[in-house]
Amino acid sequence: MKLRQLSVVALLGSQIALPVFAADDATLEALKQQLQALDQKVRILEREREIDTEAATTKSLTAPKITLGASGFNFSSGDSNFVAQLHGVVQFDNRTFFNDGGTRGNDGFLIRRARPIFSGTIQRDFDYLFMPDFGGNTVQIQDAYLTYRYSPGFQVQAGKFKSPIGLEHLQSDPVTLFNERSLATSLVPNRDLGLALKGDLFKSTVNYALGVFNGAPDFSGSTTNLSFQDNKAVVGRVFYQPWKNSDVNALRGFGFGAGGSYENDHPATNSFTGLSPGFSSDGQQRFFAYNSGVVGDGVHWRFSPQAYYYYGPLGLLAEYVVSDQKIRKGVLTTDVQNTAWNITGSWLLTGEDASYNGVTPRHPFDPRNGQWGAFQVVARYASLDVDDSVFAGKVFADPTKSASGASAWSVGLNWYLNKNIRANASFSHTVFDGYTGGKPAVAAQDENVFFTRLQLAF
Repeated sequence: MKLRQLSVVALLGSQIALPVFAADDATLEALKQQLQALDQKVRILEREREIDTEAATTKSLTAPKITLGASGFNFSSGDSNFVAQLHGVVQFDNRTFFNDGGTRGNDGFLIRRARPIFSGTIQRDFDYLFMPDFGGNTVQIQDAYLTYRYSPGFQVQAGKFKSPIGLEHLQSDPVTLFNERSLATSLVPNRDLGLALKGDLFKSTVNYALGVFNGAPDFSGSTTNLSFQDNKAVVGRVFYQPWKNSDVNALRGFGFGAGGSYENDHPATNSFTGLSPGFSSDGQQRFFAYNSGVVGDGVHWRFSPQAYYYYGPLGLLAEYVVSDQKIRKGVLTTDVQNTAWNITGSWLLTGEDASYNGVTPRHPFDPRNGQWGAFQVVARYASLDVDDSVFAGKVFADPTKSASGASAWSVGLNWYLNKNIRANASFSHTVFDGYTGGKPAVAAQDENVFFTRLQLAF
């Protein structure tokens, strides 16, 4: 048998250096086959590892994701084309009336709002939201709509949602500064059924909305799923933030715009009058109502110029609303132009940035570490004037039962414990006007009410 000197390096190349040994041809061939088999196994293992890595990456992109945080529950597909979210808001209020003689508002606790909010996305471009309300004495569907998002500047929304007119009214309920919205909101419609085109243009400096709705009366606590007439209301709003993207911080938070509506009311039956059931004070006490049998019959238009300014801890919001409506009782008609306005200011004592969309504390409540959340002082003045023509001859409204207007000033302190929990305390003083010098019974004395609220929102 012929032996030969051979290095294993000759078989494997230069990657592995082993000592030289002697072997015959048969031994050498066997060793070569073993090395080839080993190399093949290594290649197979490397490929299997690559396949496992690719599968893990693919799974991470397609597997459902579940998250829970300060913004609620979020369930989504890996590619985010399907999303389901659960949010909610609960507001536990107290109202205490002073010097009311037992004839006005009742002191007591109430669940002002209790709303589970279901929202999400279907097939990437379609958003939905459904929000019932279990607060109060009846269950209501507050919002229920579907939105198609072609782009930030072109979105189509259909269903039940807020009519885009009033600045304060469009602010989300959990972030309003006081327990109740101002008298100015009394003259804009609440939620309505309709179809709207909306979006943000020019790098989000212009927000617009234009829609067709059933046509809701001036603000009331509830809305209906029925239409009281064939004619529809056209509603629109434009809001401009010219320096939103500016490098000058003092200019970024300024915005102004206007909202309005136009409709021609002709109620089919007196069951749906097309009129507001009445106007209420900050303490939610009715101080004006139309007489029985009065309906809206003719053109009804609204116009609301509005603006806000936020800079650091400072916040200011102001709006004016006019609601002009033709009304009828029997064969008698008149044109009523009611007006209202409000100005609201706020200041964050702890230095956070104020905004239209709420406050996030820099140091959430944690007394163990000396953190107490954010504190904000707020103040507001608002006024509503009822057109004197409604009291003529007591045909449309009775001056002995309804006031011709109201003015209210309010002050308060808001405590943001964290992003989700907030406590409010405020005081409101309302003065009522009488049509003929002597005040009617409803306005015989001023309203003084102290509010508190504990809110959970996520």
